[in-house]
Amino acid sequence: MDLLKKFFPYSFKAKKDVVALVINIIVYLVVGALVGVVIGLVSVIPVVGWIVGIFGGLIDLYVFIGIVLSILDFCKVLK
Repeated sequence: MDLLKKFFPYSFKAKKDVVALVINIIVYLVVGALVGVVIGLVSVIPVVGWIVGIFGGLIDLYVFIGIVLSILDFCKVLK
């Protein structure tokens, strides 16, 4: 669990109500969208495009896992 808290510190931030959870999820989605736009602009370069595409997939996976951990922490499933 300590390893998850190290890689996803924002997911384990104290959430007292549903509004805090929604804000947490929106922050993850905005960061993912901004990185997606930057990756979309950089992917035009032919050689770098596929490397950046892999990086984009990893960022999307990070955002998804962060949102899931946020919801699980809010529901008190994780300690």
